Amino acid sequence: MIFEWISLGFNLQDGHETGFYVVHGILIAVNLILALVLGGIGVRAWIRGRP
Repeated sequence: MIFEWISLGFNLQDGHETGFYVVHGILIAVNLILALVLGGIGVRAWIRGRP
């Protein structure tokens, strides 16, 4: 994932049309929201699984 984020950063520096930035902005937002939700579920499961 680190390579993907670095690659995306370089791609966003190039001059693209506005739609490119809108779509990638939405994808980044969805990716971060999913990461937070799944991370929260994982933390709750980990806490419940402790003896």
